[in-house]
Amino acid sequence: MNDRKKRRKKEEDEEVKEGKRKDLTEIITSLLLLEEQQKRDQEEWDRTVEEEKQMFEENHKKKTKAMIDYYSDFQTYYNELEDMDRSRRKRCNSASATTAAAVSAAGASEFSDGSVKPGSGARRLWVKDRSKAWWDECNKPDFPEEEFKKAFRMSRKTFDMICEELNSVVAKEDTMLRAAIPVRQRVAVCVWRLATGEPLRLVSKKFGLGISTCHKLVLEVCSAIRNVLMPKYLQWPDDESLRRMKDEFESISGIPNVAGSMYTTHIPIIAPKISVAAYFNRRHTERNQKTSYSITVQGVVNPKGVFTDVCIGWPGSMPDDQVLEKSALSQRANGGLLKGVWIVGGTGYPLMDWVMVPYTQQHLTWTQHAFNEKIGEIQRVSKDAFARLKARWCCLQKRTEVKLQDLPVVLGACCVLHNICELQEEDLDPELRIDLVDDEMLPEIPLRSTTSMKARDAIAHNLLHHGLAGTAFL
Repeated sequence: MNDRKKRRKKEEDEEVKEGKRKDLTEIITSLLLLEEQQKRDQEEWDRTVEEEKQMFEENHKKKTKAMIDYYSDFQTYYNELEDMDRSRRKRCNSASATTAAAVSAAGASEFSDGSVKPGSGARRLWVKDRSKAWWDECNKPDFPEEEFKKAFRMSRKTFDMICEELNSVVAKEDTMLRAAIPVRQRVAVCVWRLATGEPLRLVSKKFGLGISTCHKLVLEVCSAIRNVLMPKYLQWPDDESLRRMKDEFESISGIPNVAGSMYTTHIPIIAPKISVAAYFNRRHTERNQKTSYSITVQGVVNPKGVFTDVCIGWPGSMPDDQVLEKSALSQRANGGLLKGVWIVGGTGYPLMDWVMVPYTQQHLTWTQHAFNEKIGEIQRVSKDAFARLKARWCCLQKRTEVKLQDLPVVLGACCVLHNICELQEEDLDPELRIDLVDDEMLPEIPLRSTTSMKARDAIAHNLLHHGLAGTAFL
């Protein structure tokens, strides 16, 4: 009896074990099938992501090529215009020379007859007599310093220094037709025009010169500033300066190896006659409810707000990341000259091997919030610098009369003059300060470097866990 019970129990135990084995086999089979399904789903997902990535890259390449082709056609068009203007000026100069020769012959004839002598003080009929009382008053040594600084956005000392450095390039000689405009007046016309943004007819009244003469002087002095002063006052830092800049930026934010803070702003322009769509600024138009056209100015500044690199003139429809790709800064980076340093930008730029940007995804962790807080302090350096640039040179706030092809020279001169004022520690009148608003768009491919993703995560972790992040993100 006991043996039967034992056998029956043993058989039941074996049946239970067999059932459990079957169940376990079914579970394992189900898991294997599920794993295989997940693997196939992952492969399908990876394939879809890769196809979308390739599609994005192809679209990006097409847009880039289209923009390059457009800009090439644009440059060709304006080169032809410049050639036409040059030939027209040659004809005008030739006619002027003929007139001058005729006047000289007539003057010599009159002098031989005992009539009016050259330089005797008699009024010359071809020069309109205009009042320049305002400029004469400003040019007096006893003119109040505060009034001078209000008019020209800089002290007399800084203004004199600029005049001295430009003298050899800007100075003209007297002719037998008229006396040359002094260097100080030439520079003053340009600086006052840039500072106030007033129309040329008001510049003409202030300085007692013709409207066309004022326009010519502005372009000549801006060109001289670009050619003479830009290589001296707006240049990429050397190794020693770069080391100091990295230390200063790290003391500001705790983020190491930062070589500059980058920002892109828009300068309003009158609707161009060609390629209007390229310059149409959709974001400004939507915000202001007024059709807006613009060109871009991308700049990198040091901790003091002094520009170390600028890229000027790309159409306002281009997003920040495309402007960056076209810039000399990007070419410098591609050549390996920015290896081991970061240029900090806003959310409109992609994360690259040399460009550090904030986290942009939703539902950020505390670590990511902390990083964004500290990198925002570096971003403010460039944004504040651009705000001072536009506040100091009011011509950048309104649509200008300057031709589109001449704008890069004028804007470059404004950046150089900004640097000179910053280096000379020229204070900006608080009444002139403005709030800078430039809409940023996320780039199509915001993450372009896995190495930089890991580096950013490491920096963010270090900031939070070494007590460098502050508490504003909490």
